[in-house]
Amino acid sequence: MQAVSDLRPDIVVVDLAFSTGSGLGLIRDLKVRYPQLPLLVLSMHDELIYAERVLRAGASGYIMKHEDTEQFVLAIRKVLQGGIYLSERMTARMLPKLTGKVPAAAASSIEGLSDRELEVFQLVAQGLSTREVAERLFLSIKTVETHLDHVKAKLGLESSRELLRYAVVWVAGRALSRLDCGGSGWAHPRVEPENETACGPAREQSDDALT
Repeated sequence: MQAVSDLRPDIVVVDLAFSTGSGLGLIRDLKVRYPQLPLLVLSMHDELIYAERVLRAGASGYIMKHEDTEQFVLAIRKVLQGGIYLSERMTARMLPKLTGKVPAAAASSIEGLSDRELEVFQLVAQGLSTREVAERLFLSIKTVETHLDHVKAKLGLESSRELLRYAVVWVAGRALSRLDCGGSGWAHPRVEPENETACGPAREQSDDALT
């Protein structure tokens, strides 16, 4: 944030994996302080899950890290010109919803999570405890526990252990899919959490990890 204030850039490229907090939170903060500043998100995370979220937060584009340099330059130019940049796949997915011509399809269980619930879910998958998630996102432990309860309800999970396994396997499945695609476009994997052979075994964690 200080760098933006000092340098006054024409555009800011944001990485969702913002180490000291929330990438989505950073986008929102930047738009509050610098409403005219164009923001482009460059990320390794699945655009089907995140692209629409970053647009709602205030970004003007989303490009995945496996795209080539020419596509990245194109994205920057489009955003600088006041446009919105998304991949062809993501544009085709979102246009019917934006125009209202086709009813929005029912969201998958993960897509149905709120932005904050998704952030908490990801940090749990990284092995953070409830207290560590609270510290990372500047929330109270009680608030994190409430988000976790909502996540479990939306995903149809009954225990913290089930949630941990689901989160770890889901993240592992997405990582393997990025390797399998070899840097090209790929279809979003629908990984079943209990199918450990598809993604490698989930890291064993106890229920104590969420305390």
